[in-house]
Amino acid sequence: MTIIAKATSKGQITLPAKWRRNFSTNQYIIEEKKDRLEIRPIDIKSLSKKQEYTVFDAIRDNKGKGIKAKSLLKILKKSL
Repeated sequence: MTIIAKATSKGQITLPAKWRRNFSTNQYIIEEKKDRLEIRPIDIKSLSKKQEYTVFDAIRDNKGKGIKAKSLLKILKKSL
């Protein structure tokens, strides 16, 4: 199935429910690859401890301002 999705003013797009139901997760990795975006489902709990990923980048996510570890932990717990 191919669709044309329009981004909202906040840059959000919706993945069709038919696609989302094919995976037992609501979290996805989105990577920019040259002239396209690749979206893959991911189960955070099943990631190996050897694999690392950035969950917060102050420059990217918070206009260069840091965040207290306690606040970040609270946010992460909400997403699980």
